[in-house]
Amino acid sequence: MAIKDLFQKELKVVNIGLESFKESLDQCRAPSVQVDWRPPLAMDAAVIGAVRAASETIARANAQAVAKVLAARPYLIGLEKALDAVPGMKKNLLLHAGPPVTWERMCGPMRGAVMGALIYEGLAKTPEEAGKLAQSGAVEFAPCHEHSAVGPMAGIISPSMPVFVLKNEENGNLGYCTLNEGLGKVLRYGAYGPEVVKKLKWMETVLYPALKKAVAKLGKVDLKNIIAQALHMGDEVHNRNRAATSLFYRAVAPAIVRTAPDAETAAQVLEFINGNDHFFLNLSMPASKVSLDAARGVASSSLVVAMARNGTDFGIQLSGTGDEWFTGPAPVPDALFFAGFTKKDANPDIGDSAITETNGLGGFAIAASPAIVQFVGGNAADAVNYTRRMYEISLAESASYQIPALDFRGSPTGIDAIKVVEKGIFPVIDTGVAHREPGVGQVGAGILNAPAEPFQKALAGLAKKLGRNQ
Repeated sequence: MAIKDLFQKELKVVNIGLESFKESLDQCRAPSVQVDWRPPLAMDAAVIGAVRAASETIARANAQAVAKVLAARPYLIGLEKALDAVPGMKKNLLLHAGPPVTWERMCGPMRGAVMGALIYEGLAKTPEEAGKLAQSGAVEFAPCHEHSAVGPMAGIISPSMPVFVLKNEENGNLGYCTLNEGLGKVLRYGAYGPEVVKKLKWMETVLYPALKKAVAKLGKVDLKNIIAQALHMGDEVHNRNRAATSLFYRAVAPAIVRTAPDAETAAQVLEFINGNDHFFLNLSMPASKVSLDAARGVASSSLVVAMARNGTDFGIQLSGTGDEWFTGPAPVPDALFFAGFTKKDANPDIGDSAITETNGLGGFAIAASPAIVQFVGGNAADAVNYTRRMYEISLAESASYQIPALDFRGSPTGIDAIKVVEKGIFPVIDTGVAHREPGVGQVGAGILNAPAEPFQKALAGLAKKLGRNQ
């Protein structure tokens, strides 16, 4: 076609600049398309050079690492007390969500949860005593992730707390998570009053023994199968777990009835699970954890094996960089807030639950959960677009976790830190929002993008590793 012929036809504009340009064209009713493009993140030339020089090595490593994630077979195999099961657990150790953080830098909800856990353990009688003990140095703190565990929101695991024990039967590695308390005044949001401790004690003395016996009778519970079904039923198994909790309930209910010491105990346990739509969250998280842990330690791999937030910092770990954390400030979510609350009330993003997104679930599979978009703001089309965008920074698609709205396409799985930096597209996380003060609880929910800084640092860390391996 000659240039002169081009101007005899109706012009159609492709805009790759500011969206306001397209808005002006729309007002004039001029046909236009907005290209969702972002420049790559600013990186040191030496880092980019090292990564590009090793591109073939990285590609082979990533293929190996993501294959381990896709092949994972997470099963619930039992329940135990944290002190008896979690690797490295000690009587004076509290595990928390996110990358390492000291008491002095802990946010309000995490401090509240620490105080509640110390009262629950009988190490303090009052919040004041608990606060003094926490800052005395007598109590040690460590990330859940560094002990094969995960925890939602504040993520506190103390020695006496019951934990689910999961096994990745493909790889043999184990993972752990506490039992979900439900909504309201709960420890994970920083509440520490008498009602919080009372519920935790009931969970320890009634819920835990009943579930332990039931799972022992069943032998194991196939969590991958439950997650796959739940995606077809409207869950994304991060902020919406209604279908997954129902499926888990169906799996364990007969065994609970047969093994409980009496009918009343069975009824209480079943009512608790049935009344807590978030119950399965504390299974989807460790199921993702054991799947991703299998891919740790693959030299030269840029696969993200953990994204976690402690309410102060947002941290990631890569398969090819060992146990090193790469962190940046945790952002405050732009959320749909409950009545009476605003962004000023919100704590920066918190919790290990972004392990679901790291595994291709949660925000990465939000197209499977149209019901949730009203809760987090937006519409069904937004949810589909969020998921589609995540394919651009992922290494693979899951054969097991499929999304009906995308013609059963596999969920985008295996975040590639290199693609994140090169494309300027950041992992999307659908998250609950905690009040910045301890004990208030959840004040909203929304969609959040991971910050850039951890990925920039991770790529620099990978480049250093590549240099040592040469």
